[in-house]
Formats: sequence, C-alpha cells, structure tokens
Amino acid sequence: MSENLAREFVGITDAALDSLRRRIGVVIEDTIEPWCYEATRDNIRHYAHGIGDDNPLWCDPAYARATRYGDVIAPPSFLFACDRVVSGYVGGLPGVHAMFAGCDFEWMKPIARNTGISTRAYLKDLIEHETRFAGRSVQQIYHVDFFDSDGDQLAAADTWCFRTDRDIARESGSKYTALKQGLTRVYTDEELAAHNALYAAEEVRGATPRAWADISVGDALPRMAKGPMTVTGFIAYAQGWGGLYIRANKLAWKLQTRHPAAGIKNRFGIPDCPERVHWEEEFARKVGAPGAYDYGPERCSWMSHAITNWIGDAAMLTRLYCEIRRHNLEGELITIDGSVTGKREENGRRLVDFELVAHNQDGELSARARASAELFS
Repeated sequence: MSENLAREFVGITDAALDSLRRRIGVVIEDTIEPWCYEATRDNIRHYAHGIGDDNPLWCDPAYARATRYGDVIAPPSFLFACDRVVSGYVGGLPGVHAMFAGCDFEWMKPIARNTGISTRAYLKDLIEHETRFAGRSVQQIYHVDFFDSDGDQLAAADTWCFRTDRDIARESGSKYTALKQGLTRVYTDEELAAHNALYAAEEVRGATPRAWADISVGDALPRMAKGPMTVTGFIAYAQGWGGLYIRANKLAWKLQTRHPAAGIKNRFGIPDCPERVHWEEEFARKVGAPGAYDYGPERCSWMSHAITNWIGDAAMLTRLYCEIRRHNLEGELITIDGSVTGKREENGRRLVDFELVAHNQDGELSARARASAELFS
C-alpha cells in the first residue's frame, strides 16, 4: 500500500484480525433480529417478487392446494430473509467494507407456510487473500443452521463475505479500472427487446412432472434473464429480504449508536448506512466499485430460481453452492445458463446435479454455481 494513500476509512489491521479470530467457533448470541421470523404468505410472496420469481407454488394458495404440499411453500432462498448472519451481517473489523461473496446451502425439508424459523450461527473461518480489487482482503466465513418451530432442521449454510479496504479499492484497485472512468452504456430498443424475449419465453415447470427417466446428463436449462440492473430492482429485493442496515429515524439512530461504524456520513454530513452502495453511485465509488451494484444473496437466489423453474413442483432443491465473481452494476443485463451434470440414486433418493453460470451483456462472469435437486416423480 502506498504511504501517500488518501485515508478516509479504517483499514485491515493485524490486531483487529487477531481479535476476530478469537470468535471462531463461538455461537453468536447477540445480533440484529431477522427480517422474517416466520414464512407467512406475505413474507414468502415479497421475497419471491423481490427476485422476480412468479412461480405460483410460492404465491398462489389456490394453485398450491393441488400440489403435494397442500399450500404455498417458500422458495428455498427465502432463508436469506430469516437470518442476518447468513446474508452478510459480519462482526469484527468495524469500518472495513463487507461484500457478500457466496453461499453453500443444504436444504433438509421444504419451508411450509407459517413455519416459525430459528437459527444458530457462528464464525467458521477467516482466510486472507491478495485481490485485484482491494489488495489485502479477508474472507470471513459463517455457518448457520435453520430450524422450524418443532426443532427439526430445515437447512444448513456456509456463507462468506470479503472484507476489503475501501481506500485501496478506490485508489488503486485494478479489477474495474476501465469502468471507473464512469462511461455509461445506453441500450438500443432492439437490445432490450432481445433480453426481454427471454422473459417472454421463461417457463415455470410447475405441475407438469419432470420424469426421472427423461433426464440426461448434458441437458441444457433454458437461458434465464435478470435485469436490466436498476436501483429500482435493488430496492425490490431489499423489500423482500430486508437488508442488513436499512433503518429509519430513531431505529437508524439506535443502530448507529450501538455500531458507530455503520453510520458513514453522506454528502449532507449525516451518518447513513454502508448498504447505500446499492443505490448511491457516489458512495459506491468511494468503496472502489464503478457504481451502484446488486446484492449478493439476490444473485444466489437467482441461481436457485433457475433450478426450481426447471424441476417443477414434484421435486426439491437440496443443495446450492454459489460464488459471486464481480459486481452486477446498475445498467447491466444478466443471463443465466445451466446444464445437467449428473444423475444418481442415493439411499432411495433420485438426485440430479447441475452447473450454472451467469454473465453480463459483455460476456463477463458474474457468478457460477453447482446445485442438486431431488425428484419425487
């Protein structure tokens, strides 16, 4: 790091890292309450709509009554709304930026309507990296277990964030050098029409069973569209997911009083949440991004959406491993492609494995994932 670096934020220090390492394996007893304690009809619908998922299994009780579940269930990624830690609320290193970077989820059972959800979370590991984006960075990995109101385990997840030096990312990070020039891309009507044609063609498998015998390794999933990336879309996701630090008035003051580093002054001199990188271009540039960008848990949810669309009601997503590879910036178009990579039977269960990749309009890798689903038909 240059000695002449203009310091505006706190950097990563050995002392802070040593303090954080002492938390590894310790169950977290005191964290911000989740956005959703229960999988109510409205909570489920808000989350599904936040990721652009119109599957009637999540949102239409009349439709869902005729399925094997007998009522609406939550999309698997709804659990992001049920625990702050799993979504990137990281402890330690106050003032150091956190970017959600991936998940490894395993689901044991569907999330039925009105299920009460509790969690148990702890810091699992810290891994240091040298990155193009911000030099020295720390991968902070958490483990979270999810339980229903009967104490049965619904799911388990590892999720991780990268803690990055905002000043280094802004001044010398090289990952987005060209984009930092602030060039704005304007799409033609024809370009947008081609992207929107993917929405028009999107198929929700739904009540039509996908037969085990009809699946072959190499089968391609239909290309899925997401975007165009807009601040409106980022806010739509936050409405269903809840955000990490979004608070108003007295509640914002209470959060910032308890966690002063969560209040970073805006252009009016008013402390405001670090989450505004997702809607405030000026602040996003201060942390080294070229502009406002999407939420990481949202992108993981898109990958699960691609799978649940394809497998239909008579199946269940059982595993999703997803890596976030870059920011999805305001103004970008995203497409998701996937294929079947395996088909196996284990302990009487019929499982299908998938690989998925997401790219932006320029072919740059946005995210990649591996997934598995169990077929009941």
